Amino acid sequence: MLEYAGSQRAGRRERDAPHLLAVVRSFDWVLVVGLGALVAVGLWGIGGVTSHSQLGPHYYLDRQFLYAAIGGLVLVGAALVDPDLYRRYWRLIYGGTAGLIAIVYLAGHAANGSTRWISLGFFTFQPSEFGKLLVVLALAGLIAERQSAIGEWGTTLRVLLFAALPVLLVFIQPDLGTALVYIAALAAMLFVAGTPWRQLATLGAIVVLGVVAVLWAGPAMGVKILQPYQQQRLTCFVHPNTCGSAGYNIRQSTTAVGAGQFRGSGPNGSTQVNLGFLPAAYTDFAFSSYANQRGFVGAVILLGLYLLVLWRGLRVVTVARDLFSAVVAGGIVLALFFQIFVNVGMTMGIAPITGIPLPFVSVGGSAMIANLAAMGVLLAIHARGRASRRRRA
Repeated sequence: MLEYAGSQRAGRRERDAPHLLAVVRSFDWVLVVGLGALVAVGLWGIGGVTSHSQLGPHYYLDRQFLYAAIGGLVLVGAALVDPDLYRRYWRLIYGGTAGLIAIVYLAGHAANGSTRWISLGFFTFQPSEFGKLLVVLALAGLIAERQSAIGEWGTTLRVLLFAALPVLLVFIQPDLGTALVYIAALAAMLFVAGTPWRQLATLGAIVVLGVVAVLWAGPAMGVKILQPYQQQRLTCFVHPNTCGSAGYNIRQSTTAVGAGQFRGSGPNGSTQVNLGFLPAAYTDFAFSSYANQRGFVGAVILLGLYLLVLWRGLRVVTVARDLFSAVVAGGIVLALFFQIFVNVGMTMGIAPITGIPLPFVSVGGSAMIANLAAMGVLLAIHARGRASRRRRA
């Protein structure tokens, strides 16, 4: 069981809120430094990967740097906000997030067969990326509101029902990868909240049955739930030697990773990237491009920084001052880990291609800003938890 100092009434919690200076002093500065280094390495990698772009050697790097700067400001703002504010307004967060994702179907921008983006003229953003954080905040608020009934099937089913709407809205865009991120975060939140193992095992069995139905039982009966290209990606993962031309992406990706060898080919010597053999080199396969140019040494540096950030993120769960904060931290960290594992894994053929971007590396403003905002919430949870413990000591 998690111990937390959040059993007080909300009014008392506000009166006992730590001073702003105490909050800043309580930041996890190891996490801050590790995150800064991770963003810097990501910019370094993208600078090399996009150096031969037809739009100019600095086009994508300048945009990515701008996104990182905006995300940094959002991170600072999120770190200074008391997480209890999200708990109180979780219904508004949930409704706003679901509504924003739904608006994509009315005013969304289509690309590559999917409708996921909303264009504001000066900026095109992806609501489902911000949903990775906002859905976690909303569901954690629901869990905290019913914390006295955690362990009852009614509570678990209620949480699943609320989670089903944003997952379904994202899935039918179609965006299977992001929907899976939501599900992974949900699983972590239920675990951190203290959901009984029997319920978790039952839900796991249902998920397995659902996967069987989607991949085998449904198509066998003529019911196709996945898009043809999604089905093709999964088929290539299971049977890589029989998927023919459909396996071009993964073959080029593994070739690029291997060609990097120990020190990498450098921005000018990475033919897989520069000559256009590797598709989506700046986004989905950013790790392949990075490994091609920076080699084993660069990959170790990047993965080592990811491990540092994940480790400090898990530590935040242990110092959270209340159940809501612990559940939010667990959801954020597992969602981040899932994205890293799937993206890196798919570039090396150990995970199916899902289109999940590599956090802090893949080109994209929505993902960069949303991920930095999530890190800001983690810092806020850590700071309030440490400050609360100091006051009780």
